[in-house]
Amino acid sequence: MPENMGSPASNGFLKQNNTLFIRILIISFLSCIPDRTNLCSNLSLATQAVQTKSNSSSAIPFSLETLTLDGYFSFENTHHAAKDFGNTNHFHPSVILYPKSVSDIFSTIKHIFNMGSTSALTVAARGHGHSIQGQAQAQQGVVIYMQSLKEPRMKIHTGELPFVDVSGGELWINILHETLKYGLSPMSWTDYLYLSVGGTLSNAGISGQAFHHGPQINNVYQLEVVTGKGEVVTCSEKQNADLFHGVLGGLGQFGIITRARISLGPAPKMVKWIRVLYSEFSIFSRDQEHLISMENSFDYIEGLVIINKTGLLNNWRSSFNPKDPLQASQFNSDGKILYCLEMAIYFNPDENNIMNQKTESLLSELSYIPSTLFLSEVSYMDFLNRVHLSEIKLRAKGLWEVPHPWLNLLIPKSKISNFAQEVFGNILKENSNGPILIYPVNKSKWNNKTSFVTPDEDIFYLVAFLSSAMPSSTGKDGLEHIMTQNQKILNFCAAADLGIKQYLPHYHTQEEWRDHFGPHWELFVQRKSTYDPLAILAPGQRIFQKTIPFL
Repeated sequence: MPENMGSPASNGFLKQNNTLFIRILIISFLSCIPDRTNLCSNLSLATQAVQTKSNSSSAIPFSLETLTLDGYFSFENTHHAAKDFGNTNHFHPSVILYPKSVSDIFSTIKHIFNMGSTSALTVAARGHGHSIQGQAQAQQGVVIYMQSLKEPRMKIHTGELPFVDVSGGELWINILHETLKYGLSPMSWTDYLYLSVGGTLSNAGISGQAFHHGPQINNVYQLEVVTGKGEVVTCSEKQNADLFHGVLGGLGQFGIITRARISLGPAPKMVKWIRVLYSEFSIFSRDQEHLISMENSFDYIEGLVIINKTGLLNNWRSSFNPKDPLQASQFNSDGKILYCLEMAIYFNPDENNIMNQKTESLLSELSYIPSTLFLSEVSYMDFLNRVHLSEIKLRAKGLWEVPHPWLNLLIPKSKISNFAQEVFGNILKENSNGPILIYPVNKSKWNNKTSFVTPDEDIFYLVAFLSSAMPSSTGKDGLEHIMTQNQKILNFCAAADLGIKQYLPHYHTQEEWRDHFGPHWELFVQRKSTYDPLAILAPGQRIFQKTIPFL
């Protein structure tokens, strides 16, 4: 997965904002009346579930069976739609839609919209089920299984500005396989490719290429969207631009992405993959910031925080070779906190000499521990799909489908040292329960018209705590302990006023959502009232609740 938005310029726009403000005041008043909840409800999720269950006789959408579909509804065996990668939230839908066509999706949403505010029925689009906090779930609602959407079939257009048209339910790994046949590929990725297009574009899509190409939401030419009113809208920078910008990073609140036109570029065949270590955070972050500021830098830059790990370099030997084997064998981490800078250069076999020269030149400008330089050469496909190899190993050990209480934060550059000192040196000083990613990106590479919000600085860091909890454990590797650690991190950020933003955000109250969006909240609410006025879509985000229509 979650940008700065333009301010209104015309008097007409200001008039709309004044009207919207009055609407929000009225809704705020109504939401305080017992048993009436909408924008400002702070009911616990448990209370919501009880209320929904008590109205289950009216929530069960048997009228959906009257619709003529190319796909089908399933009213049984819906339990798998109440589980996601996070494996901590389980909200059971009443029905799953397996669409074959876009008409299946807009017919379903239009039907629910026409049921009006008397129905509590909501709709969630589910891609590959990689949400962390139940964001793609719908308690007693409809879950749309987007991977069954068969149109449009993937079509690749070559030429001066190549692109690929794909279904919103298509997985990025499949796009990579197909575009490589033409010597092309998307330029911005996520670290894990078994995610749906609609899912990542509804958040942002960030990886080590974002400092150069921006996130995935910056690399889209056009979208087809089904709004919360059941309307099918084609949108782009020049056509229905407000919906286009709203949907990108919009957390599924304004429409379901059914088609995306994604920009492509020339695909290399090989990757020089490099890892080096640092013992001082200040030097590590300085080198990272230096690299992302360069005109001709690496093609991929990420980082890892390594806490209390011994035998670290031995674990890398299967896929990386030390530049100096003797020095590497003598390196001892002594259980200290280390920082790994991970870099890659893309190249073709006939560019090997140029690539090596560039690698040497860039590395000469860095201040890493010399004995920890490790290198590898892999295919472009293997590099981009590197996390899948870890998935296979974890699945074999039964360690993939465990709770994943991940926490992803965007930290302003000016506050990253303060953050690192407290979080890595105190809160997490003894251990971590999974990888901790950390790397900077340039805000100038992000489209500030989208719904995604970032910290208010030109450079900010993504810090991702990718924890895995052991089932039934009550120790430091247990779910409760990890979630307590996550909350300590959030509490520190709030107390120190670091100005962070959550990536793949998760909040319990709308006041927290209002703080998250800050000055962009009013536009976010306006877009919701325009494109999903009954709050039908994406209930699992817990931003808006469906009970009464916008006035």
